[in-house]
Amino acid sequence: MEAVPELTPYCFSGCDSGENPGWTHCHSGHGRRKGRSHSASSACFRRTQSLHGPSPVTTFGPKACMLQNPKAVMHIQDPASQRLTWNKPPKSVLVIKKIRDAGLLRPFKELCIFLTEVKGMIVYVEKKVLEDPAIAADESFVAVKKKFCTFQDDLDDISDSVDFIICLGGDGTLLYASSLFQVGFVHWKKHESVPPVMAFHLGSLGFLTPFSFDTYQSQVTQVIEGNAAIVLRSRLLVRVSRESTEKKVQGPVDETGLIITNGENNASHRTMQYQVLNEVVVDRGPSSYLSNVDLFLDGHQITTVQGDGVIVSTPTGSTAYAVAAGASMIHPNVPAILITPICPHSLSFRPIVVPAGVELTIKLSPDARNTAWVSFDGRKRQEISHGDSITITTSCFPVPSICFRDPVNDWFESLAQCLHWNVRKKQNHLSSEEEEEF
Repeated sequence: MEAVPELTPYCFSGCDSGENPGWTHCHSGHGRRKGRSHSASSACFRRTQSLHGPSPVTTFGPKACMLQNPKAVMHIQDPASQRLTWNKPPKSVLVIKKIRDAGLLRPFKELCIFLTEVKGMIVYVEKKVLEDPAIAADESFVAVKKKFCTFQDDLDDISDSVDFIICLGGDGTLLYASSLFQVGFVHWKKHESVPPVMAFHLGSLGFLTPFSFDTYQSQVTQVIEGNAAIVLRSRLLVRVSRESTEKKVQGPVDETGLIITNGENNASHRTMQYQVLNEVVVDRGPSSYLSNVDLFLDGHQITTVQGDGVIVSTPTGSTAYAVAAGASMIHPNVPAILITPICPHSLSFRPIVVPAGVELTIKLSPDARNTAWVSFDGRKRQEISHGDSITITTSCFPVPSICFRDPVNDWFESLAQCLHWNVRKKQNHLSSEEEEEF
């Protein structure tokens, strides 16, 4: 991620908030934001006034949106009523395939041929996928490859080009799809809204991939026709602010938020932002000392984490690293943020669930013996030092994940099939003779 100046106008407020004229506002029509004037206060990371968190945008990519339900309560629809619809028929699709997995070559080729030749879709494929020797050497696939539109991650912006996404692989492919749509600039264009994602179970666990590839043609056709349920998987908007190690010199501030001294730029802070689908993990890294970080909620310190670290996760991430650390499993439709300590040196530090609208901040404690390390969905791992801060809140831009049946049934099916939730041999009933003894 490229560094973003301190005064870059991003907000932690709700998408539909109209309370503060001049503040950043998330426009639900195309997932874009209107900028505020540079004269406004730099404290633009104020959270929404509602503890339920920001209302997620309900437009996904250039053509998809969620069918509105007039019976919605508190802006949270009944999970069974969340349906996908299209403003215009979809014409383009991004196919994400696990790299260098020989078992996915046949499904990948079959799907691409079906999409291009049968459905007449424009297919986007990442350039490194086609560089796989098994695909590059397949002469029978050359004619199909010529029809592909290719792109490179972090270089090309496809946010306004892709109508929906198909993932072939395990849960990691869905996480990777989310990572392609970050809060940031590519060629000076923002790309945050995620198109609908259809994930086929061709990996190991498959908790987030409900579709079987055996009947892919009928299932893809239903999605193209708009006949599908969706679950909005909330993401975390994470801001990592680093204090510059250079000597700070006060001076006038230019439009980029950099301090000007003698005609040269000297940044006092560097800020990076991420959209996270599963979790943010802060841990002790290679150090043998306890991790010692302070945890703030809406500006008030609530505790100090002393242990191996802490996990801040979404409801989707509650069934990943968090559940392995002892957290509860939360349905993706629940507006919440989960805080889970990793091996805390305390018998009373239990995982907690906080409302989605709060703003969490994590900093190294002043008396910490070592630095900490942070990662985002297992990626972008980096060191956190004294003076740095990590600010976390719920993002306005969820991942619209297409369901096999509906959000409730799919989730419980995944709990049973993937995690074997509450699997136990059933107790035998009492015979009539045994009942008489009692």
